Amino acid sequence: MKVKIWGCRGSIPAPGRETLIFGGESTCVEIISDSGESLIVDAGSGIRRLGNKIMKENGSKNLTILLTHAHWDHLAGFPFFKPAYSPEYSISFCGGPVPQESIMKYFTHQMEQPYFSVDISEMKAEFKAGCHCDQNLCDHCPGELKSIACASIPINHPNGGYAFKFKSNEKVICFFPDNELGYAHEGGLTINEYADFCRGANLLIHDAQYTEEQYKKTKGWGHSTFKDTVDLALAAGVRNLGLFHHDPDRTDDDLQQQADFCKKYISETGGKLNCFACADGMLLKI
Repeated sequence: MKVKIWGCRGSIPAPGRETLIFGGESTCVEIISDSGESLIVDAGSGIRRLGNKIMKENGSKNLTILLTHAHWDHLAGFPFFKPAYSPEYSISFCGGPVPQESIMKYFTHQMEQPYFSVDISEMKAEFKAGCHCDQNLCDHCPGELKSIACASIPINHPNGGYAFKFKSNEKVICFFPDNELGYAHEGGLTINEYADFCRGANLLIHDAQYTEEQYKKTKGWGHSTFKDTVDLALAAGVRNLGLFHHDPDRTDDDLQQQADFCKKYISETGGKLNCFACADGMLLKI
């Protein structure tokens, strides 16, 4: 199984000379099974480049998009996703429990005037309900996929949402792009419950937006500190940790310093965990 990072910045895209190494696109990742099936997770600004790649390739015309939640940094790229404008494609939308109606409502609203100049009716792809799950905790293959199973869990985040665990050929990837481990939001779960969900995963990609100093002012905003994220990964016994949802003001140098901090902290605790900061364009092979 592979993971392609198309966008790992949080809150708002942050292009510029100071983010060339780790990138400035907002959340979008692609999960790819060994058989070649793929699943798109979130539709932040990074999905634009993914859409361009899809249009150039002669691959499957049946796409699946899974949404963690509806905050704008996870939706903003969808109006620029070229396959959605082509009648050759069908797109299955998945998310938490019974997502189809709410997902289309989000996408339709952000393309209404005066927010956007092109109405969603210009999109000629077939939009389909890809998930009929009616439980907070589920385990199924989303959309028309056969080789990637997906389990969901509620996150600690304002307005709610879901994190996901992907399984294929005995490999496990957990994806928590937005999740505050130091604060209890409505509908969220405990750190122990998240650790149980991620137990033994080959890869955990998790929100690590804030330093400990920043968190003194941002507690309750929906995002975790680097230390809390590492503590979760150590408690869950995962093998690899990808730091994600980088703060838009964090430069490449800042982010490298925080990644080094995490590696030092892991070493001091005696933990066995490979930790790195996710970057736009990164391809992770599990």
